[in-house]
Amino acid sequence: MKKILVTGGAGYVGSVVVSKFLKKGYHVVCVDNLNFGQESIQEFLSNENFILEKININNHMVFEQVLKTHNPYAIIHLAAIVGDPACKLYSDLAYQTNWLTGKWLIDKCIELNIDKFIFASTCSNYGKMEDPSSYVTEDSKLAPISLYAELKVKIEDYMLNKISKDSSFCPTALRFSTVYGMSPRMRFDLTVNQFTNELFHGRELLVFGEQFWRPYCHVDDFFEAFHAILKSSANDVAYEVFNVGDTSENYTKKMRVEIISKKLNNVRVKYIVKDEDPRDYRVNSDKIKNSIGFQITKTVEDGIDEIIEAFNNKIITNSLLQKYYNIPIKKDLT
Repeated sequence: MKKILVTGGAGYVGSVVVSKFLKKGYHVVCVDNLNFGQESIQEFLSNENFILEKININNHMVFEQVLKTHNPYAIIHLAAIVGDPACKLYSDLAYQTNWLTGKWLIDKCIELNIDKFIFASTCSNYGKMEDPSSYVTEDSKLAPISLYAELKVKIEDYMLNKISKDSSFCPTALRFSTVYGMSPRMRFDLTVNQFTNELFHGRELLVFGEQFWRPYCHVDDFFEAFHAILKSSANDVAYEVFNVGDTSENYTKKMRVEIISKKLNNVRVKYIVKDEDPRDYRVNSDKIKNSIGFQITKTVEDGIDEIIEAFNNKIITNSLLQKYYNIPIKKDLT
């Protein structure tokens, strides 16, 4: 089985992706600085098909040596300062990691003849819908309203429009819907996970603007998308961008709350009127389904059920620990 390299392989998405590729028999090189520890990948360390490279990807000299040593067939690029709040808090590091190192990595893939490069982008690139009744597609105007999305757009533009297309290099950008679901490196600062966590534990959930839309995709289906791209012909995926999710999996905030509320007793929700939200959009994900046959395996309701089950079974006993959040949380929460 071919060797793949996953940057950010110990993270919320990465640890799920690494696990599932190992189960498929792939050789996996995990590149991660382990800022959040290595608990999420601990079980893989004894797997002969797994290699951990603990490095800072912004150290390009070290990273280049890792690439040359392992000579992967494909790179799945997840490593980043993730999300709007973290990018705002660590803006200089975000610019270096999400833009400069991403650009460097694309150039290095071409230089080293690495066949496939799959970039984890985001539907946040679309910003606010011009027509609230419509669905955005891959051809819709991009209107990023955060540093996180702006840097994703810069990488997309570079890899799809600025580099020579004469080589055998096969880059693909995947604009993922908002992620949710259980992961070895669990997070509760993602909206579906957050809402479920707050309501399960009897805390009052404040919902600002119940009417605003977002698309969602289970973390397991991030793997399904990466795997589908790897299995696809370059003719179908090279220099392409795909929305990832399912067109049926767009929800308003109120719709998400209602799904959770049906499963729990005595929920407390306070809706606060808000007329504007810079990320209010519904996404059409038919292109990836029609082009390469990708289909989701789980829905938002499935993800909510998983989290509730994890709480009921005491798999997670204190969801307010700092390790479940990407930026510092208030001390009074614990």
